[in-house]
Amino acid sequence: MGEYATRLVVGVGGRAGVSVAEVCALVEETLRGAGLATDAVTALATVEPKTKEAGIAGAAERFGVPLLGYPAEKLAGIPVPHPSDAARDAAGTASVAEAAALAGGGELLVPKRRSVAATCAVATAQGHDLRHHGDAEVRDADGALVDLAVNVRAHTPPEWLKQRIAASLGDLAAYPDGRAARAAVAERHGLPAGRVLLTAGAAEAFVLIARALGAERPVVVHPQFTEPEAALRDAGHQVERVVLRAADGFRLDPAAVPEEADLVVVGNPTNPTSVLHPAATLAALARPGRILVVDEAFMDAVPGEREALAGRTDVPGLVVLRSLTKTWGLAGLRIGYVLAEPEVITKLAAAQPLWPVSTPALVAAQACMTPQALAEAEAVARQIAVDRAHLLAGLAEFEEVSVSGVAEGPFVLIRVAGAEQVRSRLRALGFAVRRGDTFPGLDASWLRLAVRDRPTTGRLLQALDHALALAAR
Repeated sequence: MGEYATRLVVGVGGRAGVSVAEVCALVEETLRGAGLATDAVTALATVEPKTKEAGIAGAAERFGVPLLGYPAEKLAGIPVPHPSDAARDAAGTASVAEAAALAGGGELLVPKRRSVAATCAVATAQGHDLRHHGDAEVRDADGALVDLAVNVRAHTPPEWLKQRIAASLGDLAAYPDGRAARAAVAERHGLPAGRVLLTAGAAEAFVLIARALGAERPVVVHPQFTEPEAALRDAGHQVERVVLRAADGFRLDPAAVPEEADLVVVGNPTNPTSVLHPAATLAALARPGRILVVDEAFMDAVPGEREALAGRTDVPGLVVLRSLTKTWGLAGLRIGYVLAEPEVITKLAAAQPLWPVSTPALVAAQACMTPQALAEAEAVARQIAVDRAHLLAGLAEFEEVSVSGVAEGPFVLIRVAGAEQVRSRLRALGFAVRRGDTFPGLDASWLRLAVRDRPTTGRLLQALDHALALAAR
């Protein structure tokens, strides 16, 4: 198997008498269309009676992988995104291909595809840890590591913001009143207050969206921040993925999103790829009856916030999420907001507990909306662009390292041979970086690096040089 290959299981179904050639052709076409390699396939899987079908058994033999057979009763208990009454009547499960692909506990990468007499679906051989986040890389390190795993800006919050938050502590006896902060956010984006909802960080907003908006066919564009999918799954949704390819620079083609999707989630700029999608591309995803969720948690780190959709009212069903965590260093305070149509805001607010945002967080939100704060954020974004260019130039000196896509955020996604060893050796050398294999669409060959100042980057590049040399031995 190729060094960077993701382990895959292909679920297969077929009519009686289906040929080896047809099964193989469908599987190969499906993998190729998803940018997946045939040598990443570890098994074909189907319902037990179909293991005796010569075309399916022969296809497994041709691919050189085992054929897994599952009882119909087991497959019938696995939720699938595209159930079929005909398949249920014929085979005892709503989709042989999708259920068999998922039977090993993996996650669906490519939903059911059909030819004349065969079906197939592709899943990862094991699931991604959607609850793993960068803070796990530095937890219990007691400050001994240079933190390149978390995308919060270093040396924050700034002193003026700390003072504003500290001054609010005298008001803790009163219940929080979010009206002034809500009005400040609305003014900052040129919107009426009825289009704004304050939340305990963007993560709370994902939970509200999953629970309150009643999606029937949610789609998440990956690789991206994993909390949206985790929240949807926790709320009982069957989530479909659109996985962008490194070979395409992780660029999004709106045509890749199923027309029937009634909730679409995409990040911009996207964590962890750092790709900034054109606003027109994202707006093209809007449809009547569809909620389009755009996570702009890192947009204030983009100079001029170009390609932002925040403040737009001409895109139907648009929901924009913003976080004050990253630029201002408020991860521990939990503050973010949602911008959407008033009807959507009302539904989300109804799902919130009483007083969901604390008084210090409200004070921070209002403070970060002032002209002075916005000017500071813009200056920070421009400095990040300079520091990121320095990091990318240094990374380009290593032939073992590659970057897919054009990085526009405060972090860079790299692919490196022996990444797990490199990450471990960097840790021993005092640097924590983010593993990439917990993001759907990525595997263990990927690492994410936060952009830091030039001196820190210089030390990182020296450490990386050592780590690569040790890994090569």
